[in-house]
Amino acid sequence: MQKELTNSDIIRFLKTKTNGAGLINSLKIKYRSLICPFISLINMVQQGEKVGDVGCGSGQFLLLLNEFANPSYLYGIEISKTLIDNANQLFSTMPKNKYDFEEYNGSDFPPKMAEMDVIFLIDVFHHVPKQGRQKFLQDLVKIMKPGSRLILKDIDASSPLVYVNKLHDIIFAREIGNEISFSEAKSLLTENGLQIIQKVKRTIYVYPHYTIVAKKQ
Repeated sequence: MQKELTNSDIIRFLKTKTNGAGLINSLKIKYRSLICPFISLINMVQQGEKVGDVGCGSGQFLLLLNEFANPSYLYGIEISKTLIDNANQLFSTMPKNKYDFEEYNGSDFPPKMAEMDVIFLIDVFHHVPKQGRQKFLQDLVKIMKPGSRLILKDIDASSPLVYVNKLHDIIFAREIGNEISFSEAKSLLTENGLQIIQKVKRTIYVYPHYTIVAKKQ
C-alpha cells in the first residue's frame, strides 16, 4: 500500500531543490505547502497527463507533480524571467523533453497550452486586474482542448480572512490582490462554458482557500 503524502514529505523533498533561488524564493519553495493545499491539488492529477501551470512561479508545484503524481509532461508559464530561471534551475537534472518553461506576457497564452490535459491556476487569478479578468478567463478557456480540466485554486473574498491574504501579497508580491468569492468564481467558470465537476473549500491556518475543477466539453 502506497504511503499517504504529507507536508513533511513535500518539505523534505523541496529542501534539496532550492539552490540559487534566493532567500525569499527559497522560503516560498520550501514551505508554501504549509499554507496551500498542495496535497489535494497533486491528487487531482492522473498518471500520464500533460499538465500546465499558469503563473508557475519558481516551478515548485510542477516539481512536486513530477515527484508524486507521475505526469508525462509539465509546462509552466510566468511573467517573471527571474522565476522562469529559478524553475529551469529546479528542473535542471530532469530530461529536457519532460518539461518546459516560458515567459508569458500576461495576456496571450502560448499555443502549447492547448496540448495540456489539465491546467492549474493556483493563487493567480486574484493577481489579474479586474478590468482584464473576463478576457483572461475567456482566452484561457478558448485555448483549452475539449475534455481538458481547469483547476482554479484561490482565496475566498467572502471570508473576513481575505485580509490576511492581502497582507501576505503586500509583503511577498508587493501588490494588493483582487480576490473574488467562491460563488463568483463558480459563476465565472460556468458562464465561460466550463462544467464544474468538483469543488472544495478549506481554511488552512488563516487562509480561506477554495478549489474548483471545471471541464471543457
